[in-house]
Amino acid sequence: MAGAGIVAILSGLMMSVQGVFNTNLKNAAGAWFTNTLTHGVGFLLSLLILWCVRDTDVIGLRAVNKFYLLGGVLGVGIVYTVIVSITKMGPAKATMVILITQMTASYIIQLFGLFGMERASFSFSKVLGIGLMLAGIVVFQR
Repeated sequence: MAGAGIVAILSGLMMSVQGVFNTNLKNAAGAWFTNTLTHGVGFLLSLLILWCVRDTDVIGLRAVNKFYLLGGVLGVGIVYTVIVSITKMGPAKATMVILITQMTASYIIQLFGLFGMERASFSFSKVLGIGLMLAGIVVFQR
């Protein structure tokens, strides 16, 4: 679990920095060009890493629900909405709203076992945690 925690921390750091970088690029080049550039560079890096690690499983891909292939489409929406959010709200406030939304949506996905995730039982403490995060956003804005 400690290793997964470190990976999650790195993910959070990279998403925060990416949002700021993309917002700065948007100011110079436009939102959709930035989105295209971000995904294009990411695609090239992904290809290079794939070529090095070779973890392709085409047979496994055939068995997956094709609906899940829309992850790339969601990525385009994510980058665009993060750029707009940071531009209008600033990085800290935008990130807080994004995180509370992610936390709530992820809990709902887990609670109902959506998209093939293992179903979790209801936990009042998790709902309380989300409420505390909301309170934190209110306090942070003051």
